[in-house]
Amino acid sequence: MALAAVASIRCSSQDLLSFGLAANASSALCSKLDFVADRLYATQLAVDNSYLLFSAYLVFAMQLGFAMLCAGSVRAKNTMNIMLTNVLDAACGGISYYLFGFAFAFGTGGTTNGFIGRYFFALSEIPDSSAGFDYSFFLFQWAFAIAAAGITSGSIAERTQFVAYLIYSTFLSGFVYPIVSHWAWSVDGWASASKPSGRLFGSGAIDFAGSGVVHLVGGLAGFWAAQIEGPRIGRFDKGGAATLVLKGHSASLVVLGTFLLWFGWYGFNPGSFVTILSPYGAGSFTGNWTGVGRTAVTTTLAGCSAAITTLFGRRLLTGHWAVVDVCNGLLGGFAAITAGCSVVDPWASLICGFVSAWVLIGLNLLAERFHYDDPLEAAQLHGGCGTWGLIFTALFAKEEHVLNVYGRTSTPYGLFLGGGGRLLAAQIVYILAIVGWVTVTMGPLFWMLHRLNLLRISPEDEVAGMDLTRHGGMAYYHQDGSHHDGHKFQLHNLSKHGGGNAPGMVHDAASPL
Repeated sequence: MALAAVASIRCSSQDLLSFGLAANASSALCSKLDFVADRLYATQLAVDNSYLLFSAYLVFAMQLGFAMLCAGSVRAKNTMNIMLTNVLDAACGGISYYLFGFAFAFGTGGTTNGFIGRYFFALSEIPDSSAGFDYSFFLFQWAFAIAAAGITSGSIAERTQFVAYLIYSTFLSGFVYPIVSHWAWSVDGWASASKPSGRLFGSGAIDFAGSGVVHLVGGLAGFWAAQIEGPRIGRFDKGGAATLVLKGHSASLVVLGTFLLWFGWYGFNPGSFVTILSPYGAGSFTGNWTGVGRTAVTTTLAGCSAAITTLFGRRLLTGHWAVVDVCNGLLGGFAAITAGCSVVDPWASLICGFVSAWVLIGLNLLAERFHYDDPLEAAQLHGGCGTWGLIFTALFAKEEHVLNVYGRTSTPYGLFLGGGGRLLAAQIVYILAIVGWVTVTMGPLFWMLHRLNLLRISPEDEVAGMDLTRHGGMAYYHQDGSHHDGHKFQLHNLSKHGGGNAPGMVHDAASPL
């Protein structure tokens, strides 16, 4: 039963008089019935908010997954640096999203604005019954915001100044990301599929849990950062040829992080229903609880399909069964299904994962071809697979699911299921808008940091490792408390070859530092 329906159940003593009850008895009975209705309403609010809080905790747990994945994907000499950026991602994002981000994203009020919200700065006037916002909703959305910033940090790992990270993370989570989420998720956003009327192409862009809002935004920001910053020393030689893939130091941490992210994704996607006690009709056996379950299933199957496809795809290309590649493929499938997880059938999610694996493999080949260096494949994985997920939704969204999830009586739906091309048009416009917005905001920011020499660390610090030069020591020590001093050899090589991407620097990849 919808919240409004429960809240509107009020007793009238005049109605009871028709049953032959005395006026005093009717009034007393009404009082009892109103009390029951109020308790039911409070119970529904408590259940829905508890569900949302639990989902927020799961999404926040993904930060631990990001931390482990990032740590395992970089060389040991930069472990403390990447772990600290993950911690401060949550901390800086918490302050900026509290002060500004939530208001920009969901600050609807007396006047609507399709581009940016304007109310609820620093959570003023929250809880707000008219908007339906309680503190649990803020916490859930904050967990999403810091996920976008975490994606970007992976693209520029191992070579970025710490002050640059603080600047861009605050800007991304407090301004750039919230505006895109307003477009897609606010009831007055110009691209929102939840708008009561005036939806884009009669449909609105369906980005249920954020293939565009979170993954494309974070991945594209990371792309511009890594492109402006340039590849790591040793990744390519002076002629531009790939010398050696600078592999991360721990496949175990990569696998641990992947499973933690998988677990957290059950809050990320199913939790985006926000409420769970909402039936799809009076006396219906199905409701939001059905959508929640189906969304968990489609999320699972897309990831599984992507993982298996990546396993055999990379085997064909490299001759190896590569666990790290499979983990990235799995996460690419999750990033892709995030947009349409609630509006597609399970069989379609298998197609989503299959194609996303090839999107990731293809983009990684292109990245190497054009000398683009992303230690975590973040731009390819989140940006590329997120974009595919938005297109996939436009092709395979099922009419019944769209009607139930978005509470409509008629709607455009998937092109391949007979729904026409209006949803596809809305998705394409939405993708182009995100690409344009992130490019004109994050691109100049990273360019300015680069021009001010605030973006990239020095070649000497990069070779030695940021843990030693910027964070007071190494993450790993021998039993006697010492650490490998191989960076002296690496600094010698740097001087010998004149810095830059010298062929001799590939020794750095094999070092535990």
